Amino acid sequence: MLCAALLMTLTGCSTYVERPPQGSVYVDPNAIFAVQDDYVYYPAYQVYYSSSRCQYAYLEGGMWVLQPEPRGIPVNVLQASPAVRMNFHDSPVNHDAAVVQQYPKDWPPASNGDQQGQNNRT
Repeated sequence: MLCAALLMTLTGCSTYVERPPQGSVYVDPNAIFAVQDDYVYYPAYQVYYSSSRCQYAYLEGGMWVLQPEPRGIPVNVLQASPAVRMNFHDSPVNHDAAVVQQYPKDWPPASNGDQQGQNNRT
Protein backbone atom coordinates (compact mmCIF):
# COMPACT_ATOMS: atom_id res chain seq x y z
CA MET A 1 0.00 0.00 0.00
CA LEU A 2 2.87 2.33 0.79
CA CYS A 3 4.36 1.58 -2.63
CA ALA A 4 1.06 2.37 -4.36
CA ALA A 5 0.79 5.71 -2.55
CA LEU A 6 4.40 6.52 -3.39
CA LEU A 7 3.83 5.59 -7.04
CA MET A 8 0.78 7.90 -7.28
CA THR A 9 2.76 10.72 -5.68
CA LEU A 10 5.65 10.32 -8.10
CA THR A 11 3.51 10.09 -11.24
CA GLY A 12 1.65 13.33 -10.53
CA CYS A 13 -2.03 14.03 -10.09
CA SER A 14 -4.47 11.37 -10.96
CA THR A 15 -8.09 12.13 -11.75
CA TYR A 16 -10.90 9.74 -11.10
CA VAL A 17 -14.03 10.35 -13.12
CA GLU A 18 -17.18 8.56 -12.13
CA ARG A 19 -19.53 7.31 -14.78
CA PRO A 20 -22.28 9.90 -15.26
CA PRO A 21 -25.79 9.02 -14.11
CA GLN A 22 -27.98 7.17 -16.59
CA GLY A 23 -29.31 9.50 -19.28
CA SER A 24 -26.62 12.16 -18.89
CA VAL A 25 -23.41 12.81 -20.76
CA TYR A 26 -19.96 13.50 -19.40
CA VAL A 27 -18.07 16.20 -21.30
CA ASP A 28 -14.34 16.46 -20.79
CA PRO A 29 -13.67 20.16 -20.04
CA ASN A 30 -10.41 19.90 -22.00
CA ALA A 31 -12.08 18.55 -25.13
CA ILE A 32 -12.31 20.77 -28.20
CA PHE A 33 -15.49 20.65 -30.26
CA ALA A 34 -15.90 22.03 -33.74
CA VAL A 35 -19.36 23.11 -34.84
CA GLN A 36 -20.02 23.68 -38.51
CA ASP A 37 -21.37 27.09 -39.38
CA ASP A 38 -24.83 27.16 -40.89
CA TYR A 39 -26.48 30.21 -42.38
CA VAL A 40 -29.89 31.42 -43.39
CA TYR A 41 -29.93 34.42 -45.73
CA TYR A 42 -32.61 37.13 -45.70
CA PRO A 43 -32.38 38.75 -49.16
CA ALA A 44 -34.67 41.72 -48.42
CA TYR A 45 -32.23 42.86 -45.71
CA GLN A 46 -29.02 41.25 -47.00
CA VAL A 47 -28.49 39.65 -43.60
CA TYR A 48 -27.19 36.17 -42.74
CA TYR A 49 -28.04 34.33 -39.52
CA SER A 50 -26.00 31.50 -38.05
CA SER A 51 -27.95 29.37 -35.59
CA SER A 52 -24.77 27.60 -34.47
CA ARG A 53 -23.19 30.95 -33.50
CA CYS A 54 -26.46 32.73 -32.64
CA GLN A 55 -25.20 35.73 -34.60
CA TYR A 56 -26.29 37.86 -37.52
CA ALA A 57 -23.71 38.79 -40.17
CA TYR A 58 -24.07 41.69 -42.57
CA LEU A 59 -22.12 44.40 -44.34
CA GLU A 60 -22.18 47.81 -42.70
CA GLY A 61 -20.12 50.66 -44.11
CA GLY A 62 -18.00 48.24 -46.13
CA MET A 63 -17.13 46.12 -43.06
CA TRP A 64 -18.59 42.76 -42.00
CA VAL A 65 -20.41 42.92 -38.68
CA LEU A 66 -21.30 39.99 -36.41
CA GLN A 67 -23.95 40.80 -33.82
CA PRO A 68 -26.41 38.89 -31.64
CA GLU A 69 -29.18 41.08 -33.15
CA PRO A 70 -29.36 42.81 -36.52
CA ARG A 71 -29.07 46.59 -36.35
CA GLY A 72 -32.14 48.56 -37.36
CA ILE A 73 -34.38 45.53 -38.01
CA PRO A 74 -36.54 43.89 -35.38
CA VAL A 75 -35.76 40.16 -35.26
CA ASN A 76 -39.44 39.21 -35.68
CA VAL A 77 -39.70 41.34 -38.85
CA LEU A 78 -36.53 39.79 -40.25
CA GLN A 79 -37.65 36.25 -39.47
CA ALA A 80 -41.04 36.88 -41.11
CA SER A 81 -39.38 37.84 -44.40
CA PRO A 82 -38.44 35.32 -47.12
CA ALA A 83 -35.25 33.43 -46.31
CA VAL A 84 -32.99 30.86 -47.93
CA ARG A 85 -30.92 28.24 -46.14
CA MET A 86 -27.35 28.45 -47.39
CA ASN A 87 -25.36 25.36 -48.29
CA PHE A 88 -21.92 26.69 -47.29
CA HIS A 89 -20.32 26.18 -43.90
CA ASP A 90 -17.73 28.92 -43.79
CA SER A 91 -17.98 32.69 -43.64
CA PRO A 92 -20.58 34.54 -45.74
CA VAL A 93 -17.73 36.82 -46.81
CA ASN A 94 -16.56 34.05 -49.15
CA HIS A 95 -19.97 33.71 -50.84
CA ASP A 96 -21.75 37.05 -50.54
CA ALA A 97 -21.18 38.28 -54.11
CA ALA A 98 -22.74 35.13 -55.59
CA VAL A 99 -25.54 35.00 -53.00
CA VAL A 100 -26.56 38.64 -53.56
CA GLN A 101 -26.60 38.05 -57.31
CA GLN A 102 -28.67 34.87 -56.99
CA TYR A 103 -31.03 36.31 -54.34
CA PRO A 104 -31.52 40.07 -54.92
CA LYS A 105 -33.36 42.23 -52.36
CA ASP A 106 -36.68 41.81 -54.18
CA TRP A 107 -36.27 38.02 -54.53
CA PRO A 108 -39.62 36.25 -54.36
CA PRO A 109 -39.50 32.70 -53.01
CA ALA A 110 -40.46 30.10 -55.61
CA SER A 111 -43.88 28.59 -55.27
CA ASN A 112 -42.28 25.16 -54.74
CA GLY A 113 -41.11 26.21 -51.26
CA ASP A 114 -37.57 27.45 -51.91
CA GLN A 115 -37.91 29.36 -48.68
CA GLN A 116 -36.50 28.78 -45.21
CA GLY A 117 -35.65 25.14 -44.72
CA GLN A 118 -34.67 24.48 -48.32
CA ASN A 119 -31.03 24.21 -49.38
CA ASN A 120 -29.70 26.26 -52.23
CA ARG A 121 -26.74 25.41 -54.39
CA THR A 122 -24.47 28.30 -53.32
